[in-house]
Amino acid sequence: MIKGIETGFFHKEISDAAYRYQREVESDARIVVGINKFKMEEVKFNKTLRVDEAVQCAQIERLKKLRKNRDGKKVQDALEKLEKASEGTENLMYPVVKCAGAQATVEEICDVMRSVFGEYKEKTIF
Repeated sequence: MIKGIETGFFHKEISDAAYRYQREVESDARIVVGINKFKMEEVKFNKTLRVDEAVQCAQIERLKKLRKNRDGKKVQDALEKLEKASEGTENLMYPVVKCAGAQATVEEICDVMRSVFGEYKEKTIF
């Protein structure tokens, strides 16, 4: 299994199967109700959600206020405990909840976990 993961064998098999499936759907060799048979009239949505700049500015101000008024030591301690837990085999749910309770932001929590685990980068096998 490990060798198959490292060489990208499983990723390639899944990609190939997805490609075959899509080709079958497109050629009507595989019937998918609502996709290539028995379709309903498509409802078109023309509006894309745009966040008002005033809302964006208000959210930034709320974040600045939160960071200014929270207990920075408590946040730092919670983030350090999360980092330590991430380096081991501990369940991370409890340290993450503690971070949230200390008013750490989602970005701060994710930054700690990224520093330990890194970011997933898809291997190209072709």
